[in-house]
Amino acid sequence: MIVIESDSDGEWDSRTDWHALAEQAAHAAVECSRYGALLHSALAVEISVKFTDDAQVQALNAAYRSVDKPTNVLSFPMIEPELLAPLVEADGGEILLGDLVLAHGVCAREAAAKQIAIEAHAAHLVVHGVLHLLGYDHESGDEDAEAMEALEQQALAAIGVSDPYAVTEVQS
Repeated sequence: MIVIESDSDGEWDSRTDWHALAEQAAHAAVECSRYGALLHSALAVEISVKFTDDAQVQALNAAYRSVDKPTNVLSFPMIEPELLAPLVEADGGEILLGDLVLAHGVCAREAAAKQIAIEAHAAHLVVHGVLHLLGYDHESGDEDAEAMEALEQQALAAIGVSDPYAVTEVQS
């Protein structure tokens, strides 16, 4: 089973249930991945999602990636992905898969630029981050990037979020 722990600070609109969004997006990402069986495993697989501000993400990005600027989402895996497959058959117990941290300002600006709701973009970022926790990587080559994008599209479609990679034609 997948267990989501989440926290959102004041910049994230309190009218949105960010925990429910994180839970739905994370479950969809896991289900579409090669580790989908973890959803029905007796093993509790915990993912922590922090919805915070740009300054906090910038500090983490500088400390852990030596990049002194905020980014939309950071993923901090706690277990090597190749160790997950054998755990599907576990009789119980729990592991921390990893942490995700989303930056409100970056997320809001990107959503506005794409002319989509911040909730849809945040769902995409949670899916993207969970796939990183599961070992998927879009920076290791075009084939891996395309495979990861396809999984993102599949997971987002399952929760009713439009394809973030679709190219829309501008009417003139």
